[in-house]
Amino acid sequence: MIRLVVGLGNPGKEYERTRHNAGFWLVERFASASGVVLRKDPKFKALVGRREGGAWLLLPQSFMNLSGQPVQMLAGFFKIKPDEILVVHDELDFPPGTAKIKQGGGIAGHNGLKDISQRLATHDYWRLRIGVGKPPAGADGADYVLQKPSAEERVEIDAAIAKALEVLPLCLSGDMQGAMTKLHTEEKKPEAPKKAPEAAEAPEAPVKPAQKPAGILKSLFGRK
Repeated sequence: MIRLVVGLGNPGKEYERTRHNAGFWLVERFASASGVVLRKDPKFKALVGRREGGAWLLLPQSFMNLSGQPVQMLAGFFKIKPDEILVVHDELDFPPGTAKIKQGGGIAGHNGLKDISQRLATHDYWRLRIGVGKPPAGADGADYVLQKPSAEERVEIDAAIAKALEVLPLCLSGDMQGAMTKLHTEEKKPEAPKKAPEAAEAPEAPVKPAQKPAGILKSLFGRK
């Protein structure tokens, strides 16, 4: 069962619309939909809220590369194990519109994950990865995630967040396999109805040469 949902991002107006804050966007929407108020807690250096009798929601306010400290402090205080933690973050390896869940694995240079793994001394927490797309050729990934996505990309990212929010209750109930199956299965588009084959046209009847009136032929060839 997931007891702590962590959204990764950077605090401050200048960062709130950047790709690196995709984790914040999802947890903020989940809190709003759940009627949870996220309040700043100086003890944990984070915005913190809790679903009634359920999971804690956490948005670290210590900047991305120090995200692990609030996670470690709250998890330690409430005795939450790593495999009961779900971290929501931006993912460069997925295009906008994609969301996937996994447990453990590499951190792919993500500074927020790096700090959390170091603080928890393990990679074995759960991750909900929101695709933001790869940077253009030659562009720096660190600069790319600190930029705002285009309007079209933001629509796709929001759609991925919406899909992820649909399966989050399954995560909180402990059905991680069910959540992954539902999130990772692409909905098949209905096939267009097949067009009935057109009936073949009947071949045209051969045109017979016009016959001359019998009387004329007789008059021509009957003379002596």
